[in-house]
Amino acid sequence: MKEIPLPPGIRSDRMPVHVAIIMDGNGRWAKGRGLPRVAGHKAGADRVEGIVTACSDLGIKYLTLYAFSTENWSRAKAEVDALMELLVVFLGAKEKLFIKHNVRLATIGRTGGLPERAQKKLLATIDKFSKHTGLTLCLALNYGSRQEIVDALNKAIRAGTAEVDEESFSKLLYTGGMPDPDLIIRTSGEQRLSNFMLWQASYAEFYYAQIHWPDFDKEQLYAALRDYQSRERRFGGAIDSCINNALCD
Repeated sequence: MKEIPLPPGIRSDRMPVHVAIIMDGNGRWAKGRGLPRVAGHKAGADRVEGIVTACSDLGIKYLTLYAFSTENWSRAKAEVDALMELLVVFLGAKEKLFIKHNVRLATIGRTGGLPERAQKKLLATIDKFSKHTGLTLCLALNYGSRQEIVDALNKAIRAGTAEVDEESFSKLLYTGGMPDPDLIIRTSGEQRLSNFMLWQASYAEFYYAQIHWPDFDKEQLYAALRDYQSRERRFGGAIDSCINNALCD
């Protein structure tokens, strides 16, 4: 495979392994254009292909997209139904993308609570591309981090586990076997986690984009990566330049 040159200012030796994105602002994007909310969700789904392609080209190993939260069920039934149908259509339409970029599909969340048609399409797509070895695209569906933690605790209780440590507990989460995200991006200017990866985000770097998700293209992704690569990740420790310096964190 021909090696793709890196965008200016991005270094291969500081690339995040796992990028997670809270895709926010579809409804506001549509409202600003006088369109129904569903049109915003469709535009947001269309945006995914470019970001998947860019992450694959950059050699990023995991991309998690917060697609549908446990709280989203409270939206109007027509909107929820449209989102579920959009998921099925998206999975069918992106098979060529998964083949071209050797993408493997995974999910986190209580996917058993999704409509049967969506569940079947998810399982079939996961199985079809399970042998792929490139980017893992993880869709957070019917996902809530507090529920994830409760489910992990209940799993430990059912197994008769008397005590867990951080490592063993992490394996009980929906993301068990996946690395924690290095970089979490949220679009639309909001600066909160919204019940997303509360445990896994302990040492993630955060980047808040001021534009809505349907406008978040690869250049916006590159800007987030440049910002990420400009930071010193200490994981609670210190870098040499900060030792004995009271001005450092």
